[in-house]
Amino acid sequence: MSKYRNKLPQLGRSLFITDGGIETTLVFHHGIELPCFAAFDLMRTAEGKATLEAYYRQYAAYANRHKVGLILDTPTWRASSDWGHKLGYSAEALDMINRESVEMLADLRRAYETPQAQMVIGGAIGPRGDGYVAEEIMTPDEAEAYHTPQIQSLADGGADMIAAYTMTNIPEAVGIAWAARKAGLPVAISFTVETDGRLPTGDTLSSAIQAVDVASRAYPVYYMINCAHPSHFDHALTEEHWVQRIRGIRANASKCSHAELNEATELDDGNPPELGSELAALRRRFPHFTVLGGCCGTDHRHIQEIHASCLQAA
Repeated sequence: MSKYRNKLPQLGRSLFITDGGIETTLVFHHGIELPCFAAFDLMRTAEGKATLEAYYRQYAAYANRHKVGLILDTPTWRASSDWGHKLGYSAEALDMINRESVEMLADLRRAYETPQAQMVIGGAIGPRGDGYVAEEIMTPDEAEAYHTPQIQSLADGGADMIAAYTMTNIPEAVGIAWAARKAGLPVAISFTVETDGRLPTGDTLSSAIQAVDVASRAYPVYYMINCAHPSHFDHALTEEHWVQRIRGIRANASKCSHAELNEATELDDGNPPELGSELAALRRRFPHFTVLGGCCGTDHRHIQEIHASCLQAA
């Protein structure tokens, strides 16, 4: 059962950190092969689940120790039907893995959460297609139908909210908002952008956020940006009203483009202190940015630098 679905604590002014890039951490730091870049596949074995638990535990322990809020997102970014089918999962198996992923994080929350370190469980979902490229774009109705089973599984597992990451286009984001509303869960929509600050479709962040708000009657509880370096989008953030709808950033460590990252054979982990300073600077500009963390190439070092930089800035 959801603990925070009716009152998400990150909607206040306190900082909430996230974990880093789970997939890149597992692949490059732990040498684990992830078919289709699907971290959820580790849930199928006791050894794999223990690896995921250890990954999340270091962030939960850090949040507990430093009295900072934490968003715990499930490892289910790829756990929807098309990706699951490629990996040989039935609909029933995907339903079970989505629910068990929430339950795993709920156990960690019970062990580490305190009143000073609140922990919110986000049911993570990703795009039907590639997270870097806007391929065949669904209609909002098609997107709602596609994402509903996974969102419902995460809701049944007890997620506090849905966290939709690396959204590349407007219609899919609209369909996800509709599906989350049907499931009765709040949803955060996180768009990814290219080095010019625009979605892979060419749409601006402002037009994407405003279009989804119009089509969904502003159902998303907030928006985010992820899988991009701050240098790719900071120029696009203005004092206009639409920026008030953004509350979170999960930044890439690398300044490379998505195309360059796709071709990379080695991890570009960037500069953790610099990334921390850049995100702290964004929080100074926009104090309502309460959810800060990492995406591709980031790990616990980057998150600690983000937290430390924000404390220093405060």
